[in-house]
Amino acid sequence: MDLHTLTTLHDVFDQLHGIQDWKITLDKLFVSLRGEFVFDNVAIYLVDPQTSSLEVAYARAVGRGKTAEADVAWGETFANEVFAKEKMLMQHPVPVPQETDRLLQAYLLGFPMYIGSRLEGVIVFIRFGGPEYSETHIRLASLQAYWAMALIERKALKEARSDMESVQRQMRLQDDFVSTISHELRTPLGFIKGYSTSLLRQDTSWDEGTQREFLTIIDEEADRLTKLIEDMLESARLESKTMQFKFSPVRLDGVIRDVAQRVTTLHSNLRVVFDIQPLEPISADSLRISQVFENLFSNAVKYAPGANIHIGMQMVDAELRISFADQGPGIAEAYLPFLFERFYRVPGVRTEAGTGLGLYICRQIILAHHGKIWVESVLGRGTTFFIELPAHPPV
Repeated sequence: MDLHTLTTLHDVFDQLHGIQDWKITLDKLFVSLRGEFVFDNVAIYLVDPQTSSLEVAYARAVGRGKTAEADVAWGETFANEVFAKEKMLMQHPVPVPQETDRLLQAYLLGFPMYIGSRLEGVIVFIRFGGPEYSETHIRLASLQAYWAMALIERKALKEARSDMESVQRQMRLQDDFVSTISHELRTPLGFIKGYSTSLLRQDTSWDEGTQREFLTIIDEEADRLTKLIEDMLESARLESKTMQFKFSPVRLDGVIRDVAQRVTTLHSNLRVVFDIQPLEPISADSLRISQVFENLFSNAVKYAPGANIHIGMQMVDAELRISFADQGPGIAEAYLPFLFERFYRVPGVRTEAGTGLGLYICRQIILAHHGKIWVESVLGRGTTFFIELPAHPPV
């Protein structure tokens, strides 16, 4: 291998080092080295873990043969032969006198691809019409095969690390949830037990006003405990896909106004502004959709106290879009991708404890309606939740 080729290889690998997308890296690798090693098509086959057979993971036509039939263009049969024999193979076409169609004269070069000692795939280079592969070409192709496998291995490691981090984050969330739920269960139970014990004391007599105050506290804490248990059960049913939905024609503007009226009765200082167009009913479960808005109101009251709430509704193409905006402190962008995860709570927010189930439940209900929900927020300027529901959901 001469100095020019070595310099070219060094420059190419140096340029590719910082590219993150493995397919873009391979595109640039193969195109950059075609001046040193000419081929028309290249295909990478990797083992499918489900079927244990080879499946195309990457294929590019960079020369002749872009419209050829699949097995001719990508060497599928040849790839399986390389995989079975676990070694580099070459295949030359059978000479045909006066043959003019170059696509029928495919020269194939294949390499097994290993991760450690495991055979994970095959890379095939296809050259139509020759010439035959020289020793220099084979070495250059081998280097490209090695680099391609390194990229695929890096991609696999990156995905594995991402999965591990996701699992670790979920485990931390569940640990936090266990700690939080223990506190959340003990608190109302402590109030109920304490005030009921006080009322039952034989050595003390309580006036009517004090008795009513104690009973009111017991009633409120019982409601709080009931809501907590319901959230846990509904979260489990949604997670296991066992929750039943009853769909019927529903006017969502009426549902939202009813929920807002109930909430403002409990929170008299809450101001809700509507920007809702008259719209036709859609198919939905009114009880579950009401639950979504109750959770959004509960979040706004909890995390943006005193802020006005603006609710908009309009048709966007065939989707009904609802916006639910508060003018509270907002949420840092780094936390937004996790808001709808089960058990997630924004770190460092000082407010009454929550279980991290409310927004998860919202998302699962909206998904069951074939819709989507997302959030946008700017620190110091408030948070807006968006919901899109199909006007005519699939049956």
